[in-house]
Amino acid sequence: MDKKLKLAYSTCPNDTFIFYAIAHNLIDCRGLKFEIELADVETLNQKAKAGVYDISKLSFAAIGHLIEKYALLRSGAALGRGCGPLLVAKPGFDIEKLSSKKIAVPGMWTTAHMLLGLYLSQKPSVVPMPFEKIMPAIQKDEYDCGVIIHEGRFTYGEYGLISIADLGEWWEEKTSLPVPLGCIAVRRDVTSSVAGKIEDLIQSSVKYSFNHRNEADDYIKGYAQEMSSEVIRQHIDLYVNDFTLNLGKEGEEAVNTLFRMARDSKILPESNTPLFINP
Repeated sequence: MDKKLKLAYSTCPNDTFIFYAIAHNLIDCRGLKFEIELADVETLNQKAKAGVYDISKLSFAAIGHLIEKYALLRSGAALGRGCGPLLVAKPGFDIEKLSSKKIAVPGMWTTAHMLLGLYLSQKPSVVPMPFEKIMPAIQKDEYDCGVIIHEGRFTYGEYGLISIADLGEWWEEKTSLPVPLGCIAVRRDVTSSVAGKIEDLIQSSVKYSFNHRNEADDYIKGYAQEMSSEVIRQHIDLYVNDFTLNLGKEGEEAVNTLFRMARDSKILPESNTPLFINP
């Protein structure tokens, strides 16, 4: 294949860890070539509206709005237990008043925003902003509360904040399933055979990083400059797991459950289009 496929993923440590071997040609890419871009996940969610990339990291929630244009791959996902978004505020916040507050969220198409709506059983009043600005905004009393993701799980205490609800824990108690957060999607005009190769390559890239655990450190830190090495390691350990290699039966059940609940709650539009590129 002469044409380069446009591949996009986030600057978060789990994604740079996952794609390190592909980005540096450390594995056999089976004739596929990639033009790579990195951006925060909500930027990728919004760019997917225009179908900018052939393969892209997306929030699971975003796929629900783009299901006619993109399909899911079974490798590369961020899905697990004990890793869901947290609703945080300053000590003394009255959670009973949550429904009357404007809540900072890391983007309108993020799974964090979707889970918040499911948790509240209503459409929340939200203000979208880059995820890294949410905790400082609450600290400065610009907003009373917000939903945090990524490394925020490990650092919110440094901003004098407390967790008032763990949306991942709520999900796990309600469904007994791991919480689906982010996925790798492929544009539907990519053939199923090429999509299958991409799934295999992502698996191989993840395995390479696991087998050469420290080799990707400089690459990862280059995009996570404000994170300590300890937080980077915690981040990767939390979000890269067996589900990243392959969603498997339980992972697929979790994804299908999320979409069913979101559609039942009118958070996502109805669709009969299959979620996965290869059924």
